[in-house]
Amino acid sequence: MKHPLAALTLAVASVVAVQPVAAQSFSYPDFSNVSGLKLNGNAYQNGNVLTLTPPLEGQAGTAWSLNQVHLGSNASFSTVFTFDIQKRGGLAGGADGLTFTLQNNTNTTGGAGGGIGYYGIPSSATVEFDTYMNEWDPSSNHVGINTNGNLTSLTTSNVFPDFDNGATWWAWIDYDGSTHNLAVRWADNATRPTSPMLSWMLDLPTILGSNDVYVGFTAGTGAGWGEHNITSWNFVNKFDEGGAPLPTTTPEPGTVVMLATGLAGMVAVRRKRLLKR
Repeated sequence: MKHPLAALTLAVASVVAVQPVAAQSFSYPDFSNVSGLKLNGNAYQNGNVLTLTPPLEGQAGTAWSLNQVHLGSNASFSTVFTFDIQKRGGLAGGADGLTFTLQNNTNTTGGAGGGIGYYGIPSSATVEFDTYMNEWDPSSNHVGINTNGNLTSLTTSNVFPDFDNGATWWAWIDYDGSTHNLAVRWADNATRPTSPMLSWMLDLPTILGSNDVYVGFTAGTGAGWGEHNITSWNFVNKFDEGGAPLPTTTPEPGTVVMLATGLAGMVAVRRKRLLKR
């Protein structure tokens, strides 16, 4: 007969092995600490701001979650972030914009110019905040939903005023896996619009190929430029009807972490009781 402590220890090991400890939601009230992120290309920590590109020609920057995030039921998630685009200049007075992207490749991928850092990334879904009118774009300031690294958006919405006006913008992106609806909202203040300004039906599990993906931001410049900044970010791996809460506090540990901690505590208590016998 197996020793009861050994059996309990094995049970804990099995749970941890099947469900590795990883953050399933996270919050960055600012980016004075960028742990948990992989910065690539020209992206860098700029004080308490995450700068994806400096205001120079031919720049490309990405910031991905350091580890893959497990999305919720049918790839559900909700996220909110704030951004600003400063110091626009060069060709046509600025370019090119930034994106929020989910992808199932690596946490080092990205590119420059009109592709805004997401061009050519397979198994990906992107919401672009585009500030330059390329030949495939409807305007020089719009939001688009793209998949698999394609430059042509599935759907778009023109926006006024310009995203690269130096002001702070809020963006809410929610995916309801039960309906396959991806909804996008934005505003120049912290009040979440009641109705989405842009939405599209997407089968994210099929597009991404997995519920375990890298999530993050991309940006690029060409002959025009701008300083593309992410100033705060909150992400939850479930569809939140009211939208992810604004990133003002750090969320509690994920349930997997709590489960592993709780079972470890049970082992410790059991060990003490056995030693007292």
